[in-house]
Amino acid sequence: MGVTHTEIILRAFNKDGKTNSARFLVDTGAVDCVVPAGELERIGVQRVGRRDYEFADNRRVTFDYGLAQIEIKGEITAGRVVFGPDDAKPILGVAALESAAIKINPLTQELEKLPASLLK
Repeated sequence: MGVTHTEIILRAFNKDGKTNSARFLVDTGAVDCVVPAGELERIGVQRVGRRDYEFADNRRVTFDYGLAQIEIKGEITAGRVVFGPDDAKPILGVAALESAAIKINPLTQELEKLPASLLK
């Protein structure tokens, strides 16, 4: 599978209205989204917990995470965002994709909205 990027808008759950708009790497091997900590702090995302994460090279690192509104291709969802290092490339994890009913077309490498969400 090739590399897919997409524009994402993040919003904190507060009244400030600040957003983070960035080009994210779509990584179906990652569960959560990763954003540089400074950007999450700038828009007011609150740290609500810590969790161990494992990298592809088997290293384990503990990161703080928060909750944010995530807009993908006009679909709005909410999910966990990891306070990554300030030089981290933004990553869109599979939990947000699935929650927004969006898939990656394996032939075109483009994101596509699902025609309907399953409730069965």
